Amino acid sequence: MKPPLPPTEVLRRVTRVARFDGMSILGVAGAFALVSAASRDVSGSVIGLLVAGAGAIELHGAALLRAGRGNGMRWLVSSQLYLMTTMLVYVAVRVANPDISAIRPVVTTELAAQIAQAGMTVDQFLLEFLRLVYLCVAGATLLYQGGMAIYYLRRRSAIEAAMLETEVL
Repeated sequence: MKPPLPPTEVLRRVTRVARFDGMSILGVAGAFALVSAASRDVSGSVIGLLVAGAGAIELHGAALLRAGRGNGMRWLVSSQLYLMTTMLVYVAVRVANPDISAIRPVVTTELAAQIAQAGMTVDQFLLEFLRLVYLCVAGATLLYQGGMAIYYLRRRSAIEAAMLETEVL
């Protein structure tokens, strides 16, 4: 069994993970917000900006940790919980108000015939497909953001110890 990592190494790793995760969220969500804005999709733009805000919150937490301030951990955990809440609300709204008009043109006549053989209409199939997609998004969100929040929470004591070590030096 390996000995536990020194607190300063835990701090370094947490900061690196937070910076990577925050930049990834900020970049991807910002790009989606821009694409949505370019196509005049207001709700998509708003969701993209809200999600990008979670990345900015996480980057702020990482910057606080690099500056030697332990309250950065609170920002890191909060960013994950905020992102999880935002995504789950988005999924709930999309499941409650499904819009199949954008994907209806993708259905070919052959696919429509296969759907009819299964005993469903094309609209029923597309509604079920959208529900499945959004439930997968919700599941992935719960797993990833929940896992990241737990990751940060489990390292809180090591980060506090690292902050004490750096104060002594």
